Amino acid sequence: MKDTLWEQIFLGEDSDGTEIKEETMIRKLRTFALIASCLVVYSQAAFSQGVPSTVLQIDVENFVRYVEDISDPSKFATNPNVTPASVPKNFGAFIAIADIVAVNGQPAKGTFSTRGRVVNLRPAPNPGEAIADTNRNVEEDMRFEILNVDGTAVGTIVGLEVGGGPPPPGAPLAVTQGNNALVGGTGAFFGARGFFGQAVTSQSVPSRMASMAEDPANRRRNGGGKARMVLQVIPMELPQIVVNAGFPQIPLVMHLGDSSLLTAYNPASAAETLRLLATGLGPTKPGVDPGQPFPASPVAAVNSPVTVTVNGKSATVVAAAGVPGAVGRYYVDFQVPSDTAKGYASIQVSAAWIQGSAVGIPIQ
Repeated sequence: MKDTLWEQIFLGEDSDGTEIKEETMIRKLRTFALIASCLVVYSQAAFSQGVPSTVLQIDVENFVRYVEDISDPSKFATNPNVTPASVPKNFGAFIAIADIVAVNGQPAKGTFSTRGRVVNLRPAPNPGEAIADTNRNVEEDMRFEILNVDGTAVGTIVGLEVGGGPPPPGAPLAVTQGNNALVGGTGAFFGARGFFGQAVTSQSVPSRMASMAEDPANRRRNGGGKARMVLQVIPMELPQIVVNAGFPQIPLVMHLGDSSLLTAYNPASAAETLRLLATGLGPTKPGVDPGQPFPASPVAAVNSPVTVTVNGKSATVVAAAGVPGAVGRYYVDFQVPSDTAKGYASIQVSAAWIQGSAVGIPIQ
């Protein structure tokens, strides 16, 4: 049996062992050339991506730092009004809380919270500051618990910060301050690592310093600051469109109507709804235990935001879920934008704002 197109062309025999006729050989050679040229273009794009990381810009509002400026715990969180803090010169402890309102410009929900202690480090310290070779203001741990706009959980990212001063070497250009490390995550960000900092934008408002006597139930009413946190996240697994194991590698994208695979001789049309198979889309609802297949009923819908782009333009995602009976395999149904040009189009899938590599599909 000659299983691959390359074997059939090389040996001059069809998959059943019979000699290939001239017109059939020409057709197969054309198919091979089209697929091979597509693979060269998109494999170059994939290899140029380098380290699999992504940048998340997380916008927060109602940012309040509650300073531990009172010694009587019975008075914590008792004053319903705005209560200014008595901020110590150094070594002061605090807890900060803010609302997550957007990720990479897309509406989101969630909570950004930190706990830490002011540690003013200065090469030329003022009285009360600590002498050091570095210039920093605070040491804290942070948690980004991100939700969809409907309140369902996407995942949590945990980090450690040595705040203030310049960003670390290699940080995203948007980072203007903070030297921080991501040390893990849950949900869609399971095992994530990387680093983050803070970007100062025209919308930035410093966090409000409140006494721990202020009741945090009124945080949104009393108001606070606005900030943009910039995270460079290196996930354990990228979302990827599955390709055939043999050579040439053809992406597993099919016509939704008859489940036939897209090829140069069976292309997609603009505005058509297609189905792609993918890996790395993360947890589902309902969930499954690690290593277990997805159920047929109820459908295991991906709980993170899933997007598909065609030539860089957002496509309408109709459905994204685990393939029933499969382990770690997902399907995504999407509609090709109506203005997609004919030829080979580049498509990419993302989950939880983390984008995979591009592959090519034919459009007629």
